[in-house]
Amino acid sequence: MNKLEDCPIAMLKVSDLRKGFGSGRRRLEVLKGIEMDVQKGELVSLMGPSGCGKSTLLNIIGGLLEADSGRISLDSFDYGTKSPSRVVDVRRKGVGWIFQDFHLVDRLNALDNVAFSLELSGISSSEAEERAKSALERVGLGDRMDFIPDQLSGGQQQRVAVARAISGSRPLILADEPTGNLDVKSGEEVIKLFQDLCANDGLSVLMVTHDPLLASMADRMLLLKDGVTAASDIRSAWGMGEVS
Repeated sequence: MNKLEDCPIAMLKVSDLRKGFGSGRRRLEVLKGIEMDVQKGELVSLMGPSGCGKSTLLNIIGGLLEADSGRISLDSFDYGTKSPSRVVDVRRKGVGWIFQDFHLVDRLNALDNVAFSLELSGISSSEAEERAKSALERVGLGDRMDFIPDQLSGGQQQRVAVARAISGSRPLILADEPTGNLDVKSGEEVIKLFQDLCANDGLSVLMVTHDPLLASMADRMLLLKDGVTAASDIRSAWGMGEVS
């Protein structure tokens, strides 16, 4: 076998990324030279203390916020310090988002919630419906397409959100506390769904979580602390020091 085929593909690469807020004495440097990557088909969990910059990092990767300096390579996109108005295609074609609060439209059923987001990105109604159906079936909700959010459990609502994120065929999913509003069992089911999507569909997932046990289900754990990232494990995630 060709050795190049054995090399992991860095689908996302973040290099020397820096971001601060404010000016003068009130200047707060949040990200101080982030170096990280996510391989194709990899589930990576990101942990860190509250206020350490996890959401800031995701927002920059997702094209919602510009960095002060540094570089991001995502699939065919190259950005980092570009303003959100200049990276619209990153949001449309590069990144799918999953949030803690689902962000579903109450009066729309599961199918329409997924299809609506596709139509907003410029896809025709007929194609959006077909993609939405396929995505909902992929996450195990083929029999719940006509249900509105109030008729679905929390875990099922998050699966609709996952279907919405994957329906656009984007290579990277950014999940910001995706299990925060779920019970333990539902949270584990969402992580297992991520594992399945990464292993079998080639998607990559970067997930922020405060739960070390769920984080340990990822292929890799990263800890964001003091403005930089480092490989982590359960003990350090709990603040228990290095493993001997």
